[in-house]
Amino acid sequence: MTRLWGLLRPHRKQLVIVVLISLVGAAAALAQPLLVRQVLAAVTSGSAVAGTLLLLVAVLLAAAVLSGLQQFLLQRAAEGVVLATRRTLVDRLLRLPVAELESRRLGDLISRVGADTTLLKAVVTSGLVDLVSGLVVAVGAVVLMGLIDPLLLGVTLVSMAVGIGGVLAFSRRIRELSRQSQEAVGTLTAAIERALGAVRTIRAAQAETRESEVMSASSRAAYDAGLRVAKVSAVVQPLSGVAVQVAFLAVLGIGGARVASGAISVADLVAFVLYLFLFIQPVAQSVQAYTAIQTGLGSLARIDEVIDLPSESDDEAGLRRPGTGPTPSGEVPLLSFEGVDFDYPGGVAVLRGVDLAVYRGQRVALVGPSGAGKSTILALAERFYQPTAGIIRLDGVDVRELPRSLVRARLGYVEQDAPVLAGTLRENLLLGAPDADEPALHRVLAAVNLTGLVSRAPLGLDSQVGDDGVLLSGGERQRLAIARVLLTAPSLLLLDEPTASLDARNEAALSAAVDAVAADRSVLIVAHRLSTVVSADLIVVLDQGEVVGAGRHDELVAGNALYRELATTQMLA
Repeated sequence: MTRLWGLLRPHRKQLVIVVLISLVGAAAALAQPLLVRQVLAAVTSGSAVAGTLLLLVAVLLAAAVLSGLQQFLLQRAAEGVVLATRRTLVDRLLRLPVAELESRRLGDLISRVGADTTLLKAVVTSGLVDLVSGLVVAVGAVVLMGLIDPLLLGVTLVSMAVGIGGVLAFSRRIRELSRQSQEAVGTLTAAIERALGAVRTIRAAQAETRESEVMSASSRAAYDAGLRVAKVSAVVQPLSGVAVQVAFLAVLGIGGARVASGAISVADLVAFVLYLFLFIQPVAQSVQAYTAIQTGLGSLARIDEVIDLPSESDDEAGLRRPGTGPTPSGEVPLLSFEGVDFDYPGGVAVLRGVDLAVYRGQRVALVGPSGAGKSTILALAERFYQPTAGIIRLDGVDVRELPRSLVRARLGYVEQDAPVLAGTLRENLLLGAPDADEPALHRVLAAVNLTGLVSRAPLGLDSQVGDDGVLLSGGERQRLAIARVLLTAPSLLLLDEPTASLDARNEAALSAAVDAVAADRSVLIVAHRLSTVVSADLIVVLDQGEVVGAGRHDELVAGNALYRELATTQMLA
């Protein structure tokens, strides 16, 4: 509830206006039975009723106008709450540690941004304000009912209390059941995201039926979870209805007897019945509001679970800012690893005692069998993970003393699968350098030999690349990713197996592009194909997370058994 109030606080002025409108509307509602009573009394006595009727019509119209305005303001506030929550949630997701993101299912996180935030609307539109306005009307109705006939009021309250007690007892379960339902929806979304993300693989394997069964099972789990919520709700609604019917019948029976005995008039009984309905309506609304709040709080708990996770920047207070570190010299490595160990969560050892240095203008290659830890070194340099032991330095400074933003500004990282975002060529290029001008875009495209792609495309830089760059070839995606990084002018370029999935022609084109961009900057490249790195200034050989050799190609062929085996296999020895 504290977090919920935090979400509502920016809209408190709007909500105050809504509450004031509700109070005016409550007063108008409470005035209507009194006016009806006066009309009946005037008709009975033969007095004029025109003025009272006009006043009654005016009150009804005013109540209708106020109700419409209230609903609009509530909807606007609710949309504002959802917007703010989604912005906060998305911002937190984009800043979570990579290890945290990799431990969760993407579809479930997407569900929290979409489905869970949407349920917060009901908390505002049919939740809190209905509770407040309903309370005002109910209290006012009870007071006026007591003035008309205390005995009938007692009958009403006793009848309603039994039903409302049962309703509240069941409604308390809705929050947890709602959370379980949303978690089931998140699991379903994750299953769909998994299947659609690999739809070509699934069809090629003729696994559509099996995958459909997996998603069907997830859909069934979401159905069952929703059904459990429905069962509790199905008990809540009849209980409140029974309480209302018992109270109404009791008032009619006892009230009729009191009219017959002359204790109250017909006008009093009609007015009391109208107030009874005024009392019942907000009580029913309050029950629904309570249920909506419990449902919303269940979703908010899932949202808070993500928002409360520490972000990457939470451990950076008091770090050095740009320009406060030592002045680099030619003898200080641009990037160095000193006795670095790294274990994945669960204690899986990946790196052990890695020493590595990359100097300015140097081209260093990391080679070795799959699983040797090559890509992990790049991830540690980018500070996606923290080393288990040892020190990583940038310009001689421990990277843990530097903000991640400063470290990543100095490094240009191109992943193995070279993600290309849905959108245009221009939007992809501007991802890391949003202020780059047109000539700069064409310069980096020329550097990676992609000028022809732009000239062939009907819309040039504004041509679409498709989801995950599906409209580009593998080589074009890799070179576009490198061009995107070059726009940020990094001191050190990190390339993770850029030619691993390319044919010979695309490999040659990409190798030429890498040679061109390496001319005036340092490069640390993970290589699967040794042909792309035989000319590197330094080749570091890794095996089972340890450095087992370092030197130039000829030196390693002559003196390192593992490298000679790799080179022989690839016919480079």
